[in-house]
Amino acid sequence: MSILTKRATIYLDPMLHRALRLKSVETSRSISDLVNEAVKSIMAEDAEDLAAFKERENEPLIAFEDVLKELKEHGRI
Repeated sequence: MSILTKRATIYLDPMLHRALRLKSVETSRSISDLVNEAVKSIMAEDAEDLAAFKERENEPLIAFEDVLKELKEHGRI
């Protein structure tokens, strides 16, 4: 099965580009592969965050001020 790809122009900090080139050589992987892996990782992390928010959407909200008040009342701060 052939995977379609989309060409994109991105602008990298010169030091990041250098690091990517070196990693590419050391790992025998293309810069495109490394960038794709990094983007997939970020997207997976975002998906996990959204799932956690969804799980907690029905939890009651507690105001920060109330937490501080309670900590003070109990001598914690």
